[in-house]
Amino acid sequence: MPFDLTVLGSASPYPRPGQPCSGYLVRSESATVWLDAGPGTLAALQEHTALTDVDAVWISHLHADHVADLLPAVYALLFADLRPARPMPLYGPPGIGDRLRDFLSNTGPAPIEQAFQVHELHDGHHAEVNGLTLASTAVEHGFPAFGVRVTDGDRVLAYSGDTGPCAALTELAAGADLFLCEADSPEPSDVHLTPEDAARAAQGAGQLVLTHLGPFLTPEEAGERAGTDALAVPGAVF
Repeated sequence: MPFDLTVLGSASPYPRPGQPCSGYLVRSESATVWLDAGPGTLAALQEHTALTDVDAVWISHLHADHVADLLPAVYALLFADLRPARPMPLYGPPGIGDRLRDFLSNTGPAPIEQAFQVHELHDGHHAEVNGLTLASTAVEHGFPAFGVRVTDGDRVLAYSGDTGPCAALTELAAGADLFLCEADSPEPSDVHLTPEDAARAAQGAGQLVLTHLGPFLTPEEAGERAGTDALAVPGAVF
């Protein structure tokens, strides 16, 4: 059976009505992985599965529009009725545990380790999640940021995270069955991609799906510029 990518949200840099920020579910028969946890994605996730059914969380970088919903996730896991049997594996950039701990410390000691088993990413990091392999690659975003290839040994999903044009991005996409790629910038940038940049990086992939579209491009404009009509809208399943 193929594994699925479900879009929870793709807005940049803030959520809109009916459109959370970046967040995605990857689900196989035996694994559920939450990729990026932008504002609004925790609620959207629960339309598809329970938080306690998530096997691991993977975070591309520490900008709020990709990570902020980990904070209410901590509340849900520790202070509500969803307490997990064991901490949930959390894969993220260096410092992710401290970032969560510092934000939550105003209510006393923040037991982040009771909610998440934190693993810090590095270029070339690999993680195994119930039959899925997550291989992380450092990309260019002005500070630590990662893309990921997810595979079940047969099919490959590549996700850019946020990045400017770089050789690592092209390598990330090469041979992927589906390339989920940001196209936030209407003009060339060192830290984000234009739709044309996304299309060039996707030349070695099977299908390009545009995501993380900023407020200065309509989805139709971005798709036309990239030569694709595959857009990451909330609820879409690939």
